[in-house]
Amino acid sequence: MSRIDKENYYLDICETILERGTCLRRNFAAIIVKNDEIISTGYSGSPRGRKNCCDIGKCRREELNVPRGTRYELCRSVHAEQNAIISARRQDMIGATLYLVGKEQNTLQFVKNAAPCSLCKRFIINSGIDKVVIRDTKEKYREIPVSEWIENDDSLSGDGSY
Repeated sequence: MSRIDKENYYLDICETILERGTCLRRNFAAIIVKNDEIISTGYSGSPRGRKNCCDIGKCRREELNVPRGTRYELCRSVHAEQNAIISARRQDMIGATLYLVGKEQNTLQFVKNAAPCSLCKRFIINSGIDKVVIRDTKEKYREIPVSEWIENDDSLSGDGSY
């Protein structure tokens, strides 16, 4: 019997969690893992108590044809990474890994070149998370050391990501 590697194991769990996402454009899920233990999970969705886009049947960013990676202030959702981070204690996140999976809602395909947005990168940096693993295909993923985001400050260039 062959076993999947740990990275794909956690990414598969993320893929299940993103099914709870409520965005009409693309859904993401994040898991924070430290010492082989899941510390926290999160998925994209409206703040607690507010109606989700899937409940009201519309996405303002979609209606306005807003390009990917821009104008997040128009979005009703809290990002998966943010939801995972706010549900964990910082001392548990120091040195941890965040796993991230995103799927397009209209095709259910993995989001191409997925990456945390610039705001989520700041959350991840401040949380103490050490590494981010992002799914590209069912078996392939990228590992990004958070130290790269500190050294290469994309907030100076305006790259929005996601």
